[in-house]
Amino acid sequence: MADLTATAPVAAMEGARGAKPRRRLSGRNIMIYGTLFVVCLYYILPLWVMVMTSLKGMPEIRVGNIFAPPVEITFEPWVKAWAEACTGLNCDGLSRGFWNSVQILIPSVILSIAVASVNGYALVNWKFKGADVFFTILIFGSFIPYQVMLYPIVILLRELGIYGTLTGLVLVHTIFGMPILTLLFRNYFSSLPEELFKAARVDGAGFWGIYFRIMLPMSLPIFVVAVILQVTGIWNDFLFGVVFTKPDLYPMTVQLNNIVNSVQGVKEYNVNMAATLLTGLVPLTIYFISGKLFVRGIAAGAVKG
Repeated sequence: MADLTATAPVAAMEGARGAKPRRRLSGRNIMIYGTLFVVCLYYILPLWVMVMTSLKGMPEIRVGNIFAPPVEITFEPWVKAWAEACTGLNCDGLSRGFWNSVQILIPSVILSIAVASVNGYALVNWKFKGADVFFTILIFGSFIPYQVMLYPIVILLRELGIYGTLTGLVLVHTIFGMPILTLLFRNYFSSLPEELFKAARVDGAGFWGIYFRIMLPMSLPIFVVAVILQVTGIWNDFLFGVVFTKPDLYPMTVQLNNIVNSVQGVKEYNVNMAATLLTGLVPLTIYFISGKLFVRGIAAGAVKG
């Protein structure tokens, strides 16, 4: 009897060790999760209203319940926003602006990232006389307000004969994207093991050999970060698009502004919401496809240094 009594507490302790501990929500955790829920709701609710409104007809919208799902789903507002909505004298919707934006986006992203990656690589591994001064001036360019540069750039593009063309706008986006991208690539390359660079130099690899064979294969996350930043910035740009191009070459954001602010006829909120969603699909798609690599790039050195 004494043996059974003595072993009972031991068995109870062993059972307690094997059992999984219960997680209790503390006041701090409740506050954190509550804040996250409110923030998520803050961003999701407008998106919900936009999607629901874009799928309704105008008679249902006039009822006034903006949060309710559509009684009868219609995609006519999406079709009209894409191909029929009027922007001034043209009534071809967002389609023309979309292809203009694509022609602006692709070369701007490729050129700015290619040049900035080489700049960052050179500033870390192939330092030249005055490299620090050059880097300081380059980064200073990131903090100059765009509005200050508009008129001088207009004059410069006019003298080059490319004002009001897509080529001129591509050049502007490429130049304005380089400072911040150079900073990102420089910080990322400085976080890579320096021994790899020295070993490649000992083996006889030159500037481009090390860049293409060593640096590029190890830099996928930071390239994804750069692509996301550039795609978002260039695709969502309105100021440069409206200043440096002409109506036939307006990007999608300028076309969206013209549709939403049109004063002709009845205000079609469903078409406006559909046009807004169509304009935001490209950067949203990029985020969804490469979100994990974006986080990896940030964690691996995109904001270090």
